[in-house]
Amino acid sequence: MADKNVHNAGFTPSGISKGSIASSMMSHEAKASGGGVRSGGPTSTLQEMGARGTTHTSGYTSDGISGGTLASERMSQEARSHGGETPRGSTTSAVQSISMGGKGGRR
Repeated sequence: MADKNVHNAGFTPSGISKGSIASSMMSHEAKASGGGVRSGGPTSTLQEMGARGTTHTSGYTSDGISGGTLASERMSQEARSHGGETPRGSTTSAVQSISMGGKGGRR
C-alpha cells in the first residue's frame, strides 16, 4: 500500500507527474532552496522510492516506520539533529506522510 500511495502522490517510475502533490512538493522545495531540489530531501527521496517501488522495503509503511530500517535510522538522525523531534517537513515526516496516503507535510 505504501508504494501505491507514493505513486498516487505523483512519484512514479517515469518521473514526477504534472499537477500532482509531487510536483507541488518539488516546486515548494526548489523555491525554498533557491531553485534546486537537494539530494536526500523529501522530493528526491520520494522520487527515488517511487521509481524503484522501495518505500515499504525501506521501512516507510502504511502502518508506520519499521524498526531497524533505513527509515528508522533516518528518523533517529533527524531527531538527534533537532533536539529529540522529527520536524514537520523533514524528509522522514514527508516520506512517512506520503507513504500513509497523506500530503507530505506541505505548507
